[in-house]
Amino acid sequence: MRLRCAVLDDFQNIATTVADWSAVQDRVEVVSFTEHFATEDELAVALSDFDIAVTVRERIPFRAGLLDRLPRLKLLVASGMRNSVIDYTAAERNGVTVCGTTSSSTPPVELTWALLLGLARGIVTENNALRTGGPWQSTVGADLHGRRLGLLGLGKIGSRVAQVGLAFGMEVTAWSENLTKERADEAGVHLAPSKEELLRGSDFVSVHLVLGERTRGLLGAPELALLKPTAYVVNTSRSAIVDQDALLAALHEGRIAGAGVDVFDIEPLPGDHPMRTAPRLLATPHLGYVSHSNYRTYYGQAVEDIEAYLAGNPVRRLG
Repeated sequence: MRLRCAVLDDFQNIATTVADWSAVQDRVEVVSFTEHFATEDELAVALSDFDIAVTVRERIPFRAGLLDRLPRLKLLVASGMRNSVIDYTAAERNGVTVCGTTSSSTPPVELTWALLLGLARGIVTENNALRTGGPWQSTVGADLHGRRLGLLGLGKIGSRVAQVGLAFGMEVTAWSENLTKERADEAGVHLAPSKEELLRGSDFVSVHLVLGERTRGLLGAPELALLKPTAYVVNTSRSAIVDQDALLAALHEGRIAGAGVDVFDIEPLPGDHPMRTAPRLLATPHLGYVSHSNYRTYYGQAVEDIEAYLAGNPVRRLG
């Protein structure tokens, strides 16, 4: 009897074609779900007759309440090697093996710059005007050369964002609680003496931190108030690092020039969510990891994870 595998949130309907599933197809029936299940009840019903589930990033929480309702589930594969919304204790209690995949930092670096450049040069505004018979030139672009890029976080992604900023001729500064001068010097950037100093002096601020207790709400109303009225904020990391209500208030009141956001407190965004209509906001539907190369890795290694589990030797275990 073939096992059943559910591939969740396959919005582009690409999971079964971007990777080769032939290694397991004689033992596993793969069913792709292109629509998001928004509630635990919906998920519990949808996954009730599946032995394996493949989930993307941290969009779907696999809490104890859900795992306890899925007695047939035995393998959970999550893209990436870090996942904060899986209850690993509950998974172990229910006999569910949890495995991950590797992930490239290149796509989020590139999207960060797509958002930053789109904001700086008013790309969406000008493109919409051009396509609809609007005014010929209505914005004045913000220069990058000679301006200061402030990075919150200088890890794998932040350091590569810094390289691009330096190539544009920007002055790049960085800060995080554990960042040392040696690490900043190695990346060719200045170490900001404090988060507050970085915010006060930056023309562009980009967030590249891991979400945790120390970074949750790191940029709230007091911190956003430190920014210049001509400054831009870009967040391709985690929504909870930047207080969403405070950011919306700053945008509506014109206290910052704009923001580029790829992550949200609810995903997918409800149709009436205020982030859909906020002024001065360039927003994308969590595309940071969405690229052909990453998807080939995610789903290709998901197949490897399934094959290894069936062989009794799970790989890339999480938890």
